[in-house]
Amino acid sequence: MAGGMLSGMTLQNFIDGAYRDSLSGETMDVVDPSTGAVYLQAPNSGAEDVDAACRAAAAAFSTWRRTTPAERSLAIFRLADALESRAEEFIAAESRNTGKPLRWMREEEFPMLVDHLRYMATIARTLTGLATASYSTGYDSSVRREPVGVCGQVAPWNYPLMMAVWKFGPALAAGNTVVLKPADTTPVTTAMLGSIAAEHLPPGVFNIVMGDRDTGRALVDHPVPALISVTGSTRAGMEVSKAAASDLKRVHLELGGKAPVMVFGDVDVDDAAAKIAAAGLTNAGQDCAAGCRVLVHESIHDAFVDRLVDAVKGTTYGPPDEDVEIGPLNSAAALERVTGFLDRVPAHASVRCGGSADRRDGGFFVQPTVITGLRQDDEHIQNEIFGPVITVQSFADEAEAVRMANDVLYGLAASIWTRDHETALRVSSDLDFGQVWINCHLIQPAELPNGGFKQSGHGNDLSLFALDDYTRVKQVTSALPR
Repeated sequence: MAGGMLSGMTLQNFIDGAYRDSLSGETMDVVDPSTGAVYLQAPNSGAEDVDAACRAAAAAFSTWRRTTPAERSLAIFRLADALESRAEEFIAAESRNTGKPLRWMREEEFPMLVDHLRYMATIARTLTGLATASYSTGYDSSVRREPVGVCGQVAPWNYPLMMAVWKFGPALAAGNTVVLKPADTTPVTTAMLGSIAAEHLPPGVFNIVMGDRDTGRALVDHPVPALISVTGSTRAGMEVSKAAASDLKRVHLELGGKAPVMVFGDVDVDDAAAKIAAAGLTNAGQDCAAGCRVLVHESIHDAFVDRLVDAVKGTTYGPPDEDVEIGPLNSAAALERVTGFLDRVPAHASVRCGGSADRRDGGFFVQPTVITGLRQDDEHIQNEIFGPVITVQSFADEAEAVRMANDVLYGLAASIWTRDHETALRVSSDLDFGQVWINCHLIQPAELPNGGFKQSGHGNDLSLFALDDYTRVKQVTSALPR
């Protein structure tokens, strides 16, 4: 790890351009989820640490907001280049802290997040607005797009480095300053970002404060941030919204999901089952858009389930340094949550494979699992399991499939699998989800928005729409000389 981010074996906050110990003096364990062993300490920051970071961000905003789009773009490009130059260091740190397989991090996730950051550097120079014109006789009017101010951001534990990029990238591109809090279980790579920010950003533009839920609450409650952005559970989003309402902060929320995967009777069963297994088990199922809730036409249900079970059984899991496809769950709490769902599978349902924890070497592993026979009102259908668990239900016709797909509180993502283009377009318009994929799942280029409806939150990560969320508009009208 980079020098300066550790005091002994304790991570440090990054505030006003420098690493510093937490003023609270409290620490938290950082656990390797592949072994269950503590290997680092992280600061459990208090309100005074949050206040120092917010004040630093506020002081830096007065200058950073006046930088040109070209200057901000160049700074973010340099951040991306510096991150890429330390790829192996970040990959190793993220893999250990999350349990993600090294091969997955190296070949898929890390290149993607670097590309996403470079995209944010690009769109820093693409602010949109109405054309300047004489909308009223004798007056010229224009619309300015401005940064909102200091942004308090809370990143999740399932993709700590990528979600950090999704948070600070558009915020900085728009001219805001940032106070970022990583999840309490996965602070390592976010802490490492401070050493890159110190080289390429002015002090105070990007700040990192580690801690638990109380630290997050202190950030939301602090009077300085103009916007709070959270990726997390629906419960967390509701709590943040209530707290932000006290002083009318803007909120940007990417929350839970329960993605339906709608499989019609005309698909290639073998091909669809293999791809859907991968979509449901990506990141050990710890993805809000994971293809975890499969709805399959009754005419191919049994054949599809057989192929899906074969694919899921063939999915390898284990420690990140092994040649495996998925790793452990994030924490003991995550393991308890997922195994709780598995213990509560109702009698009318059937666990077709998996169904148990695997505590090899003390790690938080769960066997890849397929469950059939669940009813629409079962908790396994209605609530996020957030583990390597795929449920399969059958439907009789398109109308029933759409009804079942939409009959959850979430609205983040969905996919449709069919050879019939008209069916795909018709169903995509009927689905109440912010992202719909056709004959694919979890395809997320930087140019497309990532956001949901209903209790999956509001606001977008990625794309030009993310930049919109981190700006405000001001109309300016001037009388013309007469």
